[in-house]
Amino acid sequence: MIVVIDGDSGTRDIAEAILAKLRFAVAPFESVDAALSAMRALIPEAVVAREDAAAAISGLLPNDRGGHPIPLLTLTADLAAPEAMIDALRHLLRSKAPLD
Repeated sequence: MIVVIDGDSGTRDIAEAILAKLRFAVAPFESVDAALSAMRALIPEAVVAREDAAAAISGLLPNDRGGHPIPLLTLTADLAAPEAMIDALRHLLRSKAPLD
C-alpha cells in the first residue's frame, strides 16, 4: 500500500489514479495529521507527498514491520510527469528491499 498526501484534491486524485492503474493499493489523505493517524494501523510500503507535506512528515513516519522507517518519496517538479514519479517510487521500493 502507498500513502499519498496532498492538500490539493485534484493532484491527489491524479496520483491515486496513476498508482492504482499500476496495481498499487493507495490510501489518499488530505493532511499529514490524517495520514499519520491512519499509518499506525495501515503500515504502508511507502509514502508519496508534495514538498510541504514531506517536510512536515519527515522524522514522524512510523516504522514498517521490519523496524525500518517507512520510505518517503517527495514529489518535486522533476517528478511531476507520471513516468518520473513511478520510476522514482519503484527505485525507492527496490532500495528498501533487504538484500539476499
